[in-house]
Amino acid sequence: MGEVIGIDSQSQRVKIAATADLDYDFLIIATGAAYSFFGHEEWRRYSRAIKSLEDAIAIRSSLLGAFEWAESRTDPGEIGRLLTFVVVGGGPTGVELAGNIAELSRSTLARDFRRIKPAMARVILFEAGPTLLSGFPPRLAAYAEAALRSLGVEVHLGTAVTDVDAHGLTAGNQRIEAANVFWAAGTAARPAARWLGVDAAGNGAVKVSPDCSVSGHGNIFAVGDVASQPDARGRPLPGLAAVAKQQGAYVGKLIAATLQGRRPPPPFHYRDFGTLAVIGRSRAVAQLPHVWLTGTPAWLLWSLVHLLTLMDFRTRLAVYFNWTWSWLTYGRGARLVTDLPRLLRPDMGETNPTAALARTPGVRSQPEVGTRPAEVSS
Repeated sequence: MGEVIGIDSQSQRVKIAATADLDYDFLIIATGAAYSFFGHEEWRRYSRAIKSLEDAIAIRSSLLGAFEWAESRTDPGEIGRLLTFVVVGGGPTGVELAGNIAELSRSTLARDFRRIKPAMARVILFEAGPTLLSGFPPRLAAYAEAALRSLGVEVHLGTAVTDVDAHGLTAGNQRIEAANVFWAAGTAARPAARWLGVDAAGNGAVKVSPDCSVSGHGNIFAVGDVASQPDARGRPLPGLAAVAKQQGAYVGKLIAATLQGRRPPPPFHYRDFGTLAVIGRSRAVAQLPHVWLTGTPAWLLWSLVHLLTLMDFRTRLAVYFNWTWSWLTYGRGARLVTDLPRLLRPDMGETNPTAALARTPGVRSQPEVGTRPAEVSS
């Protein structure tokens, strides 16, 4: 339950806030990365990123809460702002999020409200680069763009965001009033390089040697998004889970060989088994070593890969039946709002839902009783 705040490589100690430091013989840093707001940290307050379970639950509450708030409003402008969803970033995360929001509004929630029409929701995707899914071949990127447009997503390429505030955002020469801005653009590594006082890549990642060790520190290793390691052609390895898993397995074998006095394994080599990106129902792209897939075949492959990477058979079986049911019925397993998002009044400073309700005309707040729900179904 500790929070690492620094590393003393001279004395081989990890500094932990509010508790005793830890000594180490070997240290593996796998602290990952967070989304980068390109020097505009104030934008973080007005947008949501998805990097953790808590983020996912908050995004679900914001999405469902926007429709619930819109159902109770009468001002068309206010309803329009509530039902405008903006996604920033055209990578795999942004593409999947935009596609899922579009399907949610046009299929899952289509018959759940009396006054509003969820299908009228605007889903807008901004990408600063010239194409979506920049790491994929042009044909697959073009398919992803066409698939999103077929779902009703407004795709704007070559358009960088210049401002985000409580009322929406500005991108290019457009001003968009939106209650929900979801951030999926750019990443920055956690501050491990600063802890160690070593060279870092442009995104703050620790530069590592071919054996994943930190330069000048043979017993310290960095893996995953916090590490910057070139491939055989000198390009940085992609920030993918597959890279982190292979690096972790390699470092484990290297340390075991060192402790047992055996010959260390050869330098790390990433084996690229392919890259997948899902767009929506029966829509995905797959870049495999010798074949490219789009549409339903790619979506089925994506589903199979995700099922196989789950922890145990029981979980795989439960997820498989949930996915099958959702695919057949266009339904969602849970529509639980665990928090009341600050969407109705963008000028409110509070994030506490009780305080926000208390200041909303015509809405009476209830006293806080007990604690927040301990379990949340997703």
